[in-house]
Parts: sequence; C-alpha cells; structure tokens
Amino acid sequence: MALWQCIENCGACCHLDPGDRPDLATYLTPEELTLYLSLVGEGGWCKHYDKERRNCQIYADRPRFCRVRPDTFAQMYDIPMEDFHDFAIDCCEQQITGVYGANSPELKRYIAATPEES
Repeated sequence: MALWQCIENCGACCHLDPGDRPDLATYLTPEELTLYLSLVGEGGWCKHYDKERRNCQIYADRPRFCRVRPDTFAQMYDIPMEDFHDFAIDCCEQQITGVYGANSPELKRYIAATPEES
C-alpha cells in the first residue's frame, strides 16, 4: 500500500473552482460552503495561495476542508481510516491531473513520491 503525502511546489488542491466540485454541499457544512466560496479567487485559485511561491499563506490556520488527514476524511467523506491513503492518493492524482494535466511534472513528481510499497 502506498502512503499519501503532500508534495511541495504543487498547490493543485488550492485550485478551488466550484465548477470542478459540484458536490461541495454534500461534504461541507453550510458554514464551510460559504467559507469555501469566499476563498475562490481569480481563475478559481484560493485567494490565499501564493502562485509565485506555490504555497498556502494561511497553512497553519487553513480551514478543516483544506486538511488532508484521516480524521477529516472520515468526517467529510465517510472514509474508513484504513482506506485513507488510497482515497487521498486518488484525490490528489485526479486534482493534479485536472489542474496541470496528465503529463505534468507535478503529477510525475506526485506519483514518484507515493510509490506502491511491496
């Protein structure tokens, strides 16, 4: 089983375009949905994402829905703890592909960082 991890200089998860996530209301509370929509800035990017540095300017204080953790995924998506890594990896691969493309350096770096363990 591969272990999920975040890779630096990616930021694909900071692309918040609600058109790409039509089911937001199914896993966000009404308050979180309002907050989420308030964070969407130019081009669908989070207004707290520094595109030049490719990092989050509020990382330590980011909302719950921005935290990729087993407990958060269990609450939001009803994902059992034992399925967290596979689910999170799949989410990241889909998001990176959607934002940067299937042949992007970001996706290649992500796949290299999350190899299947023997």
